[in-house]
Amino acid sequence: MLLAGLLLRNVPYITDAVFIDTHWSAALRSIALSIILTRAGLGLNPEALSRLKAVCVRVAVGPCMVEACIGAVVSHFLLGLPWVWGFLLGFVLAAVSPAVVFPSMLLLQREGYGVEKGIPTLLIAAGSFDVILAITGFSTCLGIAFSTGSTWMNILKGLLEVVGGIVAGMILGMFLYCFPSNDQEDLVLRRTLMLLGLSIFSVFTSNVIGFAGAGSLCTLVLAFLAALGWKTEKAPVAEIVGRSWDVFQPLLFGLIGAEITIKALSPSTVGLGMACILIGLVIRLLVTFLLVHYGGFNLKEKLFISVAWLPKATVQAAIGSKALDMARKEGDEALIKFGLDVLTLAVLAILITAPVGALGIGLAGPRLLARQVKAEEMEGEATPSYL
Repeated sequence: MLLAGLLLRNVPYITDAVFIDTHWSAALRSIALSIILTRAGLGLNPEALSRLKAVCVRVAVGPCMVEACIGAVVSHFLLGLPWVWGFLLGFVLAAVSPAVVFPSMLLLQREGYGVEKGIPTLLIAAGSFDVILAITGFSTCLGIAFSTGSTWMNILKGLLEVVGGIVAGMILGMFLYCFPSNDQEDLVLRRTLMLLGLSIFSVFTSNVIGFAGAGSLCTLVLAFLAALGWKTEKAPVAEIVGRSWDVFQPLLFGLIGAEITIKALSPSTVGLGMACILIGLVIRLLVTFLLVHYGGFNLKEKLFISVAWLPKATVQAAIGSKALDMARKEGDEALIKFGLDVLTLAVLAILITAPVGALGIGLAGPRLLARQVKAEEMEGEATPSYL
């Protein structure tokens, strides 16, 4: 899907024949993101989440902060970026991709891989906080680089995103638990439409008011709380949401691929940029492995969690060009060059890590994670074939 989008944008005749409006592209990607976040919220296991809360915080914060700092240092010395722009780039590169990680985790969860230890739930929950942390760090550095508001106000805004997202999600989740009532006709369809409607509303509203991270967290929380209230009745709702994802999945990945313009890649920056990205990825892999050391996981599970924490796509496609857009408004040639470097590395990160990460999760999951066999499968195996 990423390659299809890449071809649409970069093959001469196809690019001329197919016009992709940027506003529609952003809107469709936001809808697709809200659907996968809803699926992720419905798939969270409350018992595993309670058991792994300490590991969840470590995995959400540690790798993101370390990779951001490493990215800042390496880009400062290799690419000559000022420190503020180095940290800005670091936070762009540090965010994990919900669009790649969440569907892969849900697929493994459905097949029973890693469910006993709660690994899919851990990575889905930590992924949401990782994204908010990266966006907050990026917004703070962007504000400093272009002197838009004080540093403390930008940090406070990040904290407000987390608190606001959780509170709004709790309110909407409790609302969904109460409405529609159980005596309504077409209860599953009504619940599904209200769930998806409120999720999409949350993501779009947060973008409009400038609290982009809050919408993602709100969607995850409201879906989780609604599923908690519905208990066993959540399965048919999750199935319909899954079908919606089948429609929007190619749109999300195709449009992310279409954001990448190969002509925009600066040849002089590509080599050094790849070195920056690879150094950051290696250190992120090691840090993640160390941080899950006391989480009750075996060696294979630690390796899988480290590999699953590599893919980047969604956040990089969303915010990679923001610094360049602001630099062009300023009209400063030096700032435009820094903005182009940030965009180039964001594009390279998507090209390198999204397909490799998706393949890594898909291939490593069944080999490294223990599978919890479902009761119906055991019954099927126990029944003689001649019966």
